[in-house]
Amino acid sequence: MTARRRSTALIGDDNTVVAGGRTVTWRTLHKLPQLPSPAAVLVDNGADALAAVRHHAVHGTELLVATGSRVDLSMREELGESGFAVVIAKGDEHSVTPAKLKRVEESGRVWLLTSGSTGRPKRIGHTLESLTTVTTQQQPRTWLLPYAPGTYAWWQVVTISLTQADQGLVVIEPSELETWPLIAAEHGVTAASGTPTFWRQTIYRDTEALAKVPLEQITLGGEPVDQAILDRLREIFPQARISWIYASSEVGASIVVHDGKAGFPRAWLDREPDPESERPFLSVDKDELIITSPHHGAGLDGAVRTGDRVEFVDDRVLITGRLDSDEINVGGSKVSAGLVRNVLMGHPAVAWARVFARKAPLVGRMVAAEVVTSPDLGPITDADLVQWCSNRLPDYGIPRRIKFLDAIPQKETLKSDV
Repeated sequence: MTARRRSTALIGDDNTVVAGGRTVTWRTLHKLPQLPSPAAVLVDNGADALAAVRHHAVHGTELLVATGSRVDLSMREELGESGFAVVIAKGDEHSVTPAKLKRVEESGRVWLLTSGSTGRPKRIGHTLESLTTVTTQQQPRTWLLPYAPGTYAWWQVVTISLTQADQGLVVIEPSELETWPLIAAEHGVTAASGTPTFWRQTIYRDTEALAKVPLEQITLGGEPVDQAILDRLREIFPQARISWIYASSEVGASIVVHDGKAGFPRAWLDREPDPESERPFLSVDKDELIITSPHHGAGLDGAVRTGDRVEFVDDRVLITGRLDSDEINVGGSKVSAGLVRNVLMGHPAVAWARVFARKAPLVGRMVAAEVVTSPDLGPITDADLVQWCSNRLPDYGIPRRIKFLDAIPQKETLKSDV
């Protein structure tokens, strides 16, 4: 076993943490008993996940943290066979299933599970340092933490609070997602990060409650970010800084945009890397975004093909969706599902939309959609949406089947299937 080391990153040890109805600090979080290493810590609440992070920061334990619901029995077996002890953490109590394979510990290693959106989740190796991408001094803030423990976006918010002074956390459990604006307003949350789906759901449920949260910083990521959601948030929070981030477990936080526009400037492509600013190198090949990032996961240095499809619109580069599912071929004419989705969500009555291909006679495929409409803007029909799209899309890109849903679907990762 390699020598352990104590992290020097605990600058935020006295930051306030609100979790599970308790207000504590990082320093006074309940302490997990000494963990085996490597350890896969499976949790069902945010407080236990944060306790595992602090344990790692102090002791250097090789750590994977995730919710128990994301790690099925088969994956637990795989972890055990890869040298991880599987720890079920519940407050001061925990159970340990010893590793089935003894191997040399990688002290300081943090493992993340990918979202699994393109198949079975994979393990990506990081360190606390590689996960900490905000290194300049920040103004005092209280951050909302709605993400599932162990995801890359979760780590991004957690490391801000752990490594920066005056950066509090308010943890939102899955059971609190519908009422999080009330909790956030009560605790004075001034910064919040979430997926576009997370923000759309909140606006759909209770715009009035959301507007009462004193937000100064709003961040979006995890899914394609369209102009409609950026504009809607600007209407509600005219004084806040609104940012969107392209980040993944593989390449880290690679694109950050603050100008209120969807996509990023085309001039950012093929710029020479800047070692001082740790600016990633961005390029496009056959409509696929390629990133060489200083924040990459272990073994992923060099150019990484992201699997995300881009479209060029004027001087912007829009990330529209996954390469293997975004392009719809309608009788030989190709259209981006993401761009059709953006057109639909540009309609003032549409709160959410998903666009996909459906089998059709003669042309092979046609464009179809599922939508959720805003309840306060009156009834809307599929004919209304077809007319809206016909003025903005070529004929082959107009959705020919539109299904109305009663609620915006959202997965544990705060994403929807778009």
